[in-house]
Amino acid sequence: MTALEWCVQGALLLLLLAALPFILRLERGLSALRCDRAAIAEGTRGFEAATREAQLTLSGLRTALETGARQSAGAEALRDDLRFLVDRAEGLADRLDALIRQGRPPAAPASSSVAEDPAPRSQAERDLLRALRMAR
Repeated sequence: MTALEWCVQGALLLLLLAALPFILRLERGLSALRCDRAAIAEGTRGFEAATREAQLTLSGLRTALETGARQSAGAEALRDDLRFLVDRAEGLADRLDALIRQGRPPAAPASSSVAEDPAPRSQAERDLLRALRMAR
């Protein structure tokens, strides 16, 4: 062997000796990973289960949101219909009130022979009068 070959082999030996601590550290890390492989696999399974559960929850929320939006649209249509009916009912109630006032005889002085309520009223009349008084 020549001197150059001895120098190259010596350099390789020095490089191998310098790499030895790194190799030992790497081997210890790999053995720790092998020991923790079960824990890593369990963590991965737990993460997958949590991901599936989150996806199911999100799909449930999405369905609930779509249902709520449909119900809200239906409620808005119903609200508009009710507003229209209330407006019509107020107009009819005003007309009915005016007609009742026109048809009522003028108030006569109270006498002892005339009762306060000359004719018994039906339940419908009493309800109507009560509603008209509340509207004023």
